[in-house]
Amino acid sequence: MCLTGEEIFSLHGIPNNSLVSNSNFSTICPAVLQQLIFHPCDDQENFVDTSKPHSLQVWGFGFLAVTIINLASLLGLILTPLLKKSYFPKVLTYFVGLAIGTLFSNAIFQLIPEAFGFDPKVDNYIEKAVAVFGGFYILFFVERILKVILKIYNQTGHNDSENSGQNHSQEKTNPPKPLSSSSGGTCYANSAVIESNGNLGFDSISVISAQEEATQANLCKCLNGRPLSKIGTIAWMVTLSDAVHNFIDGLAIGASFTLSLFQGLSTSIAILCEEFPHELGDFVILLNAGMSTRQALFFNFMSACSCYIGMAFGILVGNNFAPNIIFAVAGGMFLYISLADMFPEMNDMLREKVTGRKMDLTFFLIQNAGLLTGFTAILMITLYAGNIEL
Repeated sequence: MCLTGEEIFSLHGIPNNSLVSNSNFSTICPAVLQQLIFHPCDDQENFVDTSKPHSLQVWGFGFLAVTIINLASLLGLILTPLLKKSYFPKVLTYFVGLAIGTLFSNAIFQLIPEAFGFDPKVDNYIEKAVAVFGGFYILFFVERILKVILKIYNQTGHNDSENSGQNHSQEKTNPPKPLSSSSGGTCYANSAVIESNGNLGFDSISVISAQEEATQANLCKCLNGRPLSKIGTIAWMVTLSDAVHNFIDGLAIGASFTLSLFQGLSTSIAILCEEFPHELGDFVILLNAGMSTRQALFFNFMSACSCYIGMAFGILVGNNFAPNIIFAVAGGMFLYISLADMFPEMNDMLREKVTGRKMDLTFFLIQNAGLLTGFTAILMITLYAGNIEL
């Protein structure tokens, strides 16, 4: 077996940065002589590193993972009829919790340790990573329990405000009729404004010439939608930011698959769990901004396709350079999305749906189920990935 100097020191329990004493030298001397006499490293030219996946495997599994993730952008068409069902908020809460658990766990178990060059079998960092998640989960659990115990539920007041909010939303969701101008153009309300209480506001006016209106109508005829000028600005902001987001997701997936298939699988699972509620929320925003169903599906899917570009770039960088910086950036991004983006979103869902202590406990249990499911899935992949052969 060909061994480097670091490997010889490690096998004999000697730190690489320590001085070689007489006792240490007598310990490692047989291994050094074995390397000098038998020259096992001379055969290294014909050695093929099987620890990393083949190029065809990297591209094949990467393309398959990105394709499955991109299908989440089309789930809006299937799930839109379920939005008004009473059980849908509970299902969505579970998936948001699952996304938080997988993203956070993937960052602390896979991406950040890989950025620092840690190996789970050699450096034994998994226990410390579990402790990191444990610190987060303990504070989450204690805070939610205290809120459930100390919160005063005013169901009557909540229903009154809810009814008034519904009456107000009915007024807000009916956009003003278009007004004809003297120059042959038409004024349309901009339906892109979403107020803090969740209602849609039509508070800005855009003036479209008759010629421009006809041109945009022809462009959107194939999608059976409104002209692009009638669609709120927030739709394009969401589409652009989602494209950048998906590009970074693809970057992380591509770099992960160049390292190992299970690293790529772990990252893909985390991104898939995050994309389900994320893409569904984007789909609803695009509909509220004035897009038709076909338009919302088309632009949502187009923004999701930037994940392919990110994947290709990640594979090329991972094959030619050390992808540690990509793992570091992706780990920070996963932490931000899970803790600063999706965690408040999960709490906002409680604020809207919970009307009593029993309902609050139900949502709390669903949140715990999602968080722990995501944590367990990534932990099992980290622990046993080396024992499974594909």
